[in-house]
Amino acid sequence: MNELYENRELSWLRFNARVLEEAEDKRNPLCERLTFMSIYQTNLDEFFMVRVGSIHDQMLLEDNPKENKTQMTASEQLEAIRERVRELGVRKDESYAKLMREVEKKGIKIVNFADMNEMEGEYIHGFFDREILPLLSPFTISKKRPFPFIKNKEICATAVLETKGGKARFGIVPCNNGMFSRLIEIPGSSGKYMLAEEVILHYLPEVFTGYNITCKSLVRVTRNADIDADKVYDEELNYRDHMAEVIKLRRKLEPVRLEYTRDIDKKVIKSIAAFFKIDKEMIFHTTAPLDMSFMFDIQDMLRHEKDLFFEKRIPQKPACLDDTKPLIPQILEKDKLLSYPYENIRPFLDLLREAANDPDVVSIKMTLYRLAKHSQVVSALVEAAENGKEVDVLVELKARFDEENNIGWSRMLEDAGCHVIYGLDGLKVHSKLCLITMKKGRDVKYITQIGTGNYNEKTARLYTDLSLMTADQKIGAEAARVFHTLTIGEVMKRTEHLLVAPKCLQNKVIDKIAREIQIAQDGGEGYIGVKINSLTDKKIIDKLIEASEAGVQIEMVIRGICCLHPGIPGKTDNIKIVSIVGRFLEHSRIYIFGKGEREEMYIGSADFMTRNTVRRVEVATPIYDPDIRDRVRDMFNTQMNDNVKARVLRSDGTYKYVRHTKPAINAQEIFYEEAYKALED
Repeated sequence: MNELYENRELSWLRFNARVLEEAEDKRNPLCERLTFMSIYQTNLDEFFMVRVGSIHDQMLLEDNPKENKTQMTASEQLEAIRERVRELGVRKDESYAKLMREVEKKGIKIVNFADMNEMEGEYIHGFFDREILPLLSPFTISKKRPFPFIKNKEICATAVLETKGGKARFGIVPCNNGMFSRLIEIPGSSGKYMLAEEVILHYLPEVFTGYNITCKSLVRVTRNADIDADKVYDEELNYRDHMAEVIKLRRKLEPVRLEYTRDIDKKVIKSIAAFFKIDKEMIFHTTAPLDMSFMFDIQDMLRHEKDLFFEKRIPQKPACLDDTKPLIPQILEKDKLLSYPYENIRPFLDLLREAANDPDVVSIKMTLYRLAKHSQVVSALVEAAENGKEVDVLVELKARFDEENNIGWSRMLEDAGCHVIYGLDGLKVHSKLCLITMKKGRDVKYITQIGTGNYNEKTARLYTDLSLMTADQKIGAEAARVFHTLTIGEVMKRTEHLLVAPKCLQNKVIDKIAREIQIAQDGGEGYIGVKINSLTDKKIIDKLIEASEAGVQIEMVIRGICCLHPGIPGKTDNIKIVSIVGRFLEHSRIYIFGKGEREEMYIGSADFMTRNTVRRVEVATPIYDPDIRDRVRDMFNTQMNDNVKARVLRSDGTYKYVRHTKPAINAQEIFYEEAYKALED
């Protein structure tokens, strides 16, 4: 295995371990640690649904293809994933137990039957008989009774049953049907709760009467959700209707993981694997609950204890804008940058509403990828269409797990008279691009918004993102060309200002790295600064290695996957990489090439992953305004110097907290303080 590279899947598991670290970190308030524990689990669920499912499909191919960096085959990757997940599973179980001991000190305890007295046990028994048993749908499996379909991530109580004649049966009871609360309070015992699935498991003898139960456990199945929507496309279907069918298909895909909670004989595990048609190596034991979503119920019970949560932070009004004046003239005068969640997304929403009602605005064009459930963005676009503006919207229906939401919004937009298109064949449109066109007489002007994150009011309070609003007419004209190519089903083949994947981003980034290599070889100071979520694109990785070998200084903030090992003598020892995992999800993308007068800076929607650089439509914009460039550079430098939430990636692929020196630099907290202070000033 080449020491310069890290496998993508194993790097992702290292990222999720950093999320688990946040659940363990006592510097974080207790209830926030519960959130990180839940995030760890939901992250892992999606990893199995998408990545493991995809690798499993690859393994079925006759040639068992190798991954292009570490040369691991699909089967080797699955073996390494299983081993790492089992290690993390033990750690997760221990961390959960410790967390719940701390929760108990706050007066809330999740109990089992061994923790209850006789009176409490009688209450739970009665509750089961009255409130739960009548609503259960148990199944026994035999030749005449085939195995029922178990929904993705559904918790089930299972049992090995034995008839009076000694015949073996398998019994299964779905536990989370939504008809009863998952947390069952025990009256008279303030703060004591039981999980409904544990109650059902305990009383299985009353469900499967007439059988002897020889073994029982709670189980949860995770299904493959990695569907290639284009491969299963039927040209006879409306594309939106086709995506609705894809969603239905996803719910039925084959299992890729099964978790269970009790010690079970290996023979029984083999039988369970056969019943679920799953490889026994993909069955994992856990002592923690199979679904951590009840953590949020615990948080609600403790909401009155403010010290158990992060200090309340409210996105501030941007100091660069005067909210008593119209926005369009302010942007025409000077570029504006919004930094979420430190600053509010409201000015952008106000810009859309203002454009919807401005008589000089003739059109609004926008790409939509993920939206809030009650989207003010859609409301503004509907208002614009109803006011007679031309509104062209590209809705990406292949935004994984948000397809259903996007289908609903696309229907609403169409009903309002917007022109809605659904992306390109074989390419996701992931760009965050909005173009407002104004016309007065013969004079045409553009206002362009280009961001790093989705047009989602909810995530704008949780994700760190940047949003540029500019009246630069060169950028606007090029953005207009982007929309023109999208509407005719093409992609940009040449750009002067914007970086636009799939044809004009990866190659331009590589060219800019090459320029820094030449500067260094000529005795100058080559520099590259990058902030992204993930780094997997081997062409870019190899060019960064070449740059490091040439003496180019490279600084990178990479939150998640990183397939490059820094610090290898003679190879990558000029590369420093840190990961920041903290209160907010680091999501902004920044690319910096060169220093001083020759510095070029971009923000955009693309990570340096092959799926972004050559398989999606992505847009990055140059930052031409010197004040905004200074601000973004300062933000980047602050993150590189974070010594509270930053971990440094070492040459062996492991991460270590930056050694804490005073003063403490927590980049996210500093940015919030700056937002508050800027408004005061």
